[in-house]
Amino acid sequence: MSRTPKDPELARRLSRRNVLGVAAGATAATLLGGATAQASSPQGVQGKGKGRPVLPPGRLGIQLYSLRDKVSTLGFAPVFAELERYGYDEIEFAGYTQGSAGAITLTQLKRLARDHGLNPIGSHVGYYDDNNPGAYTFAQNLTKVLDEAEALGLKHIGTASGPFRYGSTVDGWKRAADDFNTYGAAARRRGMKFYQHNHAEEFSFATDKPDVRLYDVLLAETDPDLVYLEMDIYWAFAAQFRFGKRADGTPAPFNPIDYVLEQPERYPLFHVKDGTRDDTARDGYRMTDVGDGDIDYKNFLSRVTTRTRHGRTYHHWQTEHDNPVESFAFARKSSEHLHALREGRCGD
Repeated sequence: MSRTPKDPELARRLSRRNVLGVAAGATAATLLGGATAQASSPQGVQGKGKGRPVLPPGRLGIQLYSLRDKVSTLGFAPVFAELERYGYDEIEFAGYTQGSAGAITLTQLKRLARDHGLNPIGSHVGYYDDNNPGAYTFAQNLTKVLDEAEALGLKHIGTASGPFRYGSTVDGWKRAADDFNTYGAAARRRGMKFYQHNHAEEFSFATDKPDVRLYDVLLAETDPDLVYLEMDIYWAFAAQFRFGKRADGTPAPFNPIDYVLEQPERYPLFHVKDGTRDDTARDGYRMTDVGDGDIDYKNFLSRVTTRTRHGRTYHHWQTEHDNPVESFAFARKSSEHLHALREGRCGD
């Protein structure tokens, strides 16, 4: 069976990566000097061993928040050149400005991403700021948010804000779900999918009904055709540690991947971040570069991509680290690790 991507745009980007990978690395090295001398080219991230790669071709992205220090000091162009060199296919925005590195228009930003073979797959925007009617959020400026996402050609537009606008009660989350349905309907009219990105707290329990997990309210009260989810796998595992018991101490275990396998098409996007297990830490993990921690991404990716319909062509995997020691090193190491994973027997 052919493994050539059916998506013409994806095929074009992968072809370009094979042809221009070495040139891109040389350009980035010229721009950044010795800072990237040890980085691998796309050809250098091919995994060892037998078996099909766990990571589907053309589906590796990065949340640019992880590289905010480089974007603000160098600008998007050198950052995109490095990401192309490391074998990334996609980017997820966390703002469209370069900070101190200077102004850039949306048209320029879209062209720059395309020139480096990077597909802008999504963006994080605030949910609400009820004290500021001019805030750049879904609640305060929905039309502008969608206009700019559309100008960038995004297929997804979402928020990393929790649905706590109206509190932590069941009714409060139902009201937030109504907001999300409204944003999802507006995004759908533009040909986009609205999504919410979780942290750990979404898996906590309602203050008025301590047997009800708030994340379950969100899933039940949002329209699956309008509201999608981006699971941050690290924070979901942290939630498994923090909220595996109710307030009265009774067990309430859950496995993050079960949510995905039950409704896989609600999860087009994932954040891939890693952590070293530490039961003395609040979250049960200490965040680290992808591949340096204890989260079994071979198992997680394999189960999603092999046990769900269209799993290898539907989902997008964005690496992230909230505060990496060296952000380019994090991006390179994460790409190398995920590209090296090969299919094998995976436990449940």
